[in-house]
Amino acid sequence: MKICVLASSSSANCTYIESGRTRILIDAGLSAKETTVRLASIGVEPGSIQAICVSHEHSDHIAGLRVLHQRHGIPLYANSGTSDAVSSLPRNDCLGWKVFSTGAPFLVGDLRIEPFSVPHDAYEPVGFVISDLTDRVGIVTDMGTATELIRQRLRGCHGLVIETNYDDDLLRDSKRPWPLKQRIMGRQGHLSNQHAAEMIAEILSPQLRRVYLAHLSNDCNRPELAMKAMRDGLNGHAADHLQIVLTHADRPTELWAVDAAG
Repeated sequence: MKICVLASSSSANCTYIESGRTRILIDAGLSAKETTVRLASIGVEPGSIQAICVSHEHSDHIAGLRVLHQRHGIPLYANSGTSDAVSSLPRNDCLGWKVFSTGAPFLVGDLRIEPFSVPHDAYEPVGFVISDLTDRVGIVTDMGTATELIRQRLRGCHGLVIETNYDDDLLRDSKRPWPLKQRIMGRQGHLSNQHAAEMIAEILSPQLRRVYLAHLSNDCNRPELAMKAMRDGLNGHAADHLQIVLTHADRPTELWAVDAAG
């Protein structure tokens, strides 16, 4: 399996995954034009994508969804809460959906996709674990807290894309209204750098080869702060084998071949 985070930030989230004969996107938060540009940078045509799996209906996860679906015929996958929420938005009422049940794995080509519930302020938000016969990758870019269910699903993954949305001090000192700060810090909001590091320390295993730090806030986080929090949180946890990789709003990560064997 290979993975590339095409974009991740407060403004757009989109991750590409491929296996031997299957190519999918998790979310489509970039415009269709920019998605096409970033896919081209890793040698992928949008028409070769066999599914877009949608985690929830917020705009930073669906901005390019309609055009990619209509222009390239890419099938759309979501649970009923998310598909209904997206379809209620302007110009999205004619989208065709393949509806999955949260908690029930389904197949796209030779990829097994396991959607699981996450706490976030959307209709029916999910994270995903994607696997083939060898490799296993988890993606959770929006969650207010790392529940036991989330930790159980992500244990044993070889790669993770995990939200490190905000730095506590930067959020506290920001000019954002207090109710918005409460929402972000709440159980249905987003995960801080520190809480993400604590979760990774809890589920760390020899199988986990790479962690992508994702969904960094544009104004309440800094890449160096997210990286430092993760490294500090893993200090003393036998994590020398683990690569920590930043994701970006303006460019994709490298296309990584998931290194299950280490």
